[in-house]
Amino acid sequence: MSNSQQDIRQQQLGAWLSSALQHSEFRLTTASADASFRRYFRVHLEAKNSADKTLIAMDAPPPQENCEPFVRIAKLFGDAGVHVPKVIAQDLQQGFLLLSDLGDVTYLSQLNQDTAPRLYHDANRALIKLQLASKPDVLPNYDAALLMREMQLFPDWYIAKHLDVALDDKQQAVLQKTFELLNRNILAQGQVYVHRDYHSRNLMVCDNNPGVLDFQDAVYGAITYDLVSLLKDAYIEWEEEQIIDWLVRYWQVARKENLPVPADFSEFYRDFEYMGAQRHIKVLGIFARLYHRDGKDGYLKDMPLVMMYLRKVCERYVELRPMLRLLDVLSGNDKHPDANYKSLLKL
Repeated sequence: MSNSQQDIRQQQLGAWLSSALQHSEFRLTTASADASFRRYFRVHLEAKNSADKTLIAMDAPPPQENCEPFVRIAKLFGDAGVHVPKVIAQDLQQGFLLLSDLGDVTYLSQLNQDTAPRLYHDANRALIKLQLASKPDVLPNYDAALLMREMQLFPDWYIAKHLDVALDDKQQAVLQKTFELLNRNILAQGQVYVHRDYHSRNLMVCDNNPGVLDFQDAVYGAITYDLVSLLKDAYIEWEEEQIIDWLVRYWQVARKENLPVPADFSEFYRDFEYMGAQRHIKVLGIFARLYHRDGKDGYLKDMPLVMMYLRKVCERYVELRPMLRLLDVLSGNDKHPDANYKSLLKL
């Protein structure tokens, strides 16, 4: 979207807010933008007697974005006991929402060795609430087709576009066999509501911790997915022993609550790892697409950590070793025009 189009959208948003707020005085500041066309503004209310001093306005321009899933899933998750923004006013046709404000203190900004145990405990607890409320046929299924479409971003955007590499037939077969192997495991896992981006940038430190954002793409899928997003976060790294500790704590509570997790933790950990491989593959493709298609280079610095996660999983499981060898070949390719790409990837 061009700057002039953004200015027009902001004028339209201002006019709608004036009506929705019954012509109360307010001013807008930028709250955040995400990896889509959506933008968020903080609405500062000038009235002294206002109960909420700030609100959040979402600008989701149609036809690129659709607010309806956000409104529907906000209610679904809220009814499950998850702390999500309340929808105060909506105009789905224009693509505007007015929401309660969960603040601007992200998990990412607060996480350290001292705070992490409490914050991850709260995040696990909220996740279990969501999973306990799960029912089939409410959200779209995280099915084989969707899992495959996500992983296909890796050869399309990361390998072909970012590395400028063309795979031969054998390499393409390795990739396809790996995708099929991951899918078989993931589709056999217990199925629950999946936020799909449950990580430190979308969790807010606030009353009734955590506040949960960016849930509009939620699906019904593998129980380990959101745990991978949370514990193998693209934006913050923890020692593997620490990750396993938090994962064990989740698994113990999940078993007590009769959530569909294996009785053997080692089996659950393998499921977590395989699900992680799928997500890491997808995320590398997404980050490459954000850079090459959308001009967002801020995600390049996060690629090395995601690649490290993927390589470690492939090293641990013999079935994934062919994928590791392919990653080795890709890391040694010296035909890429960007001389800095190896340092970016840290392969």
